[in-house]
Amino acid sequence: MINLETPKKATALVNQARQAAAEVFRPISRKYDRAEHTYPVELDMLAALLDGLNSSGEGGAGAAGVRRSDGDGDGGGNRNGANLLTVLGTIEMCWGDVALLLSMPRQGLGNAAIASVANDEQLARFGNVWAAMAITEPGCGSDSAAITTTARLDGDHYVLNGEKIFVTAGQRADAVVVWATLDRSKGRAAIKSFVVEKGTPGFEVVRVEHKLGIRASDTAVLRFDNCRVPKENLLGSPEIDTKKGFAGVMQTFDNTRPLVAAMAVGLARAALEETARILAEAGIEVDYDRPAHGQHAAAAEYLRLEADFEAAYLLTLESAWMADNREPNSLQASMAKAKAGRSVVDITLGCVELAGAVGYTEESLLEKWSRDAKILDIFEGTQQIQQLIVARRLLGKTSAELR
Repeated sequence: MINLETPKKATALVNQARQAAAEVFRPISRKYDRAEHTYPVELDMLAALLDGLNSSGEGGAGAAGVRRSDGDGDGGGNRNGANLLTVLGTIEMCWGDVALLLSMPRQGLGNAAIASVANDEQLARFGNVWAAMAITEPGCGSDSAAITTTARLDGDHYVLNGEKIFVTAGQRADAVVVWATLDRSKGRAAIKSFVVEKGTPGFEVVRVEHKLGIRASDTAVLRFDNCRVPKENLLGSPEIDTKKGFAGVMQTFDNTRPLVAAMAVGLARAALEETARILAEAGIEVDYDRPAHGQHAAAAEYLRLEADFEAAYLLTLESAWMADNREPNSLQASMAKAKAGRSVVDITLGCVELAGAVGYTEESLLEKWSRDAKILDIFEGTQQIQQLIVARRLLGKTSAELR
């Protein structure tokens, strides 16, 4: 039975994450939104604290992995709630600021990929490395299987050639998890992920993008020109298994999509709380004991937005709970990502409207949050792609049958 109550053992972590969000993130949120591409140096001490929490086993608001092999031979069972704890911590941190969480050292989406599919030796080597994730290319947006970056085995190294765009933390991270194909003629089964460390010859950061939102986080374009990567840096098996297909690298998304959903939930909650305060100051009371149609129009709209938030929140917790209990969560991860990504955009824009002129100016963070929200409906698989994945799963269709 799924229990979506916040576990008592998570209380300390949630409180710590909330304090960090309130005392570190919120005070500098607007500062680094205005100072785009400037690294938030205030995060270094907080990152060190999170490293300590992760190494002690208490968990933090950073990247954790869905390791399906954990516990083999002991009948499986609950993995001590690690994924749920990470999601709860992420929600609290993004209540403070999404971009600042994305700027945290050693908490990148590439770290989640490493935690999900790396072997023990790779975990030991890359455990303390800040890793970004490089998937999207100029010629392939939402179709991750259509990537053209190649990896050719040459002795003890793979030689990578290609270009990646929209890489979160691509300039600041110590390494990048790069998706590349070993053999384009064999389709998605040949796509593998490689850890490419900064300073590797042939690896170049071409530029850093200017963006609508999450401006404190850097988003880079990367180029690989005969970039030689040790073959030990390939994550997972080097074999091309056409029966298993794309499942190996796609397992990463089962972990990162709930994290992105958690980011959206945290941001949506921040917007709702701020809007509730503004409405209260305007003398508008939200009464949970009366039907919405019998209240002020603004209160009724607020209740609708809050209901949308609750649905996204519960789906997000469900996807993390399933990962902790070693149940396949690909469907639930996509459902959570789709619902939370769409809801946070609707909620933040709705809150801007409810707040009126205050919501549209820089007097409140609502204006910033409405800009930050959109990326959460796009990266780690767009809204449309998530709906397509959900439809395939529910209808039992393959990607070839339902496009």
